[in-house]
Amino acid sequence: MADDSNSFSKSAIGSYAAVGDSFTEGVGDPGPDDTFIGWADRLAVLLADQRPEHDFRYANLAVRGRLLDQIVAEQVPRAKELGPELVTFCAGGNDILRPGSDPDAVAERYEKAVAELASSVGTVLLCTGFDTRGMPVLRHLRGKIATYTAHVRAIADRHGCPVLDLWSLRSVQDRRAWSDDRLHLSPDGHTRVALRAAQVLGLEVPADPDQAWPDEGQRSPAEVRRDNIHWAREHLVPWIGRRLRGESSGDHVEPKRPDLLPL
Repeated sequence: MADDSNSFSKSAIGSYAAVGDSFTEGVGDPGPDDTFIGWADRLAVLLADQRPEHDFRYANLAVRGRLLDQIVAEQVPRAKELGPELVTFCAGGNDILRPGSDPDAVAERYEKAVAELASSVGTVLLCTGFDTRGMPVLRHLRGKIATYTAHVRAIADRHGCPVLDLWSLRSVQDRRAWSDDRLHLSPDGHTRVALRAAQVLGLEVPADPDQAWPDEGQRSPAEVRRDNIHWAREHLVPWIGRRLRGESSGDHVEPKRPDLLPL
């Protein structure tokens, strides 16, 4: 596993703003009252545990379905205004999934946003893409995702940003790390990403994010085929339709402007 941790004091991070799309909003990890929890919220709890009570502030600015330019226009200015000590910036994934997208061009715009954030807030943690080699449909986009991931790592080097390397996180290759739509992480998947992010920030964590999953036995070919048919009907066909229409999400969600709130 790549070592992307920086030398942080465990008491150094007192405020955190999360910027991104559905991955950071927490889709796939349901919370109370039709909300989501997700890895960013879970990371915030781990960070807050390092501080005295009521001495940590957090805002999740992420909105599902957002493309990079929308994130830069809607969320980056708010993150700069809040001025937290930590920003996680995970963006560009929806752009890369679009037909005909150019990961080199997306990365150029991404780096401008990173430079803007890095000059205005404390630490900016960047996220790579996942390795999709074992994922239906998305495995065919693996080359584009790998190219974009290489750009993210190079941008992080140029701007001194720690990296949440999702490509090397082997535990999320297991199907149990993903929700039924196979596009968003499950609660267990979000938990493992949060643990890895905390490690990158120099925290001791209560569990190894890459620990092996419990043995669930071998599934029969018939079970696999039945699951794939159900997934294709319920999730793949609507997903392809949205991509052909140039949409990033089946839901319309208004941008949020939360303040940094005590956690």
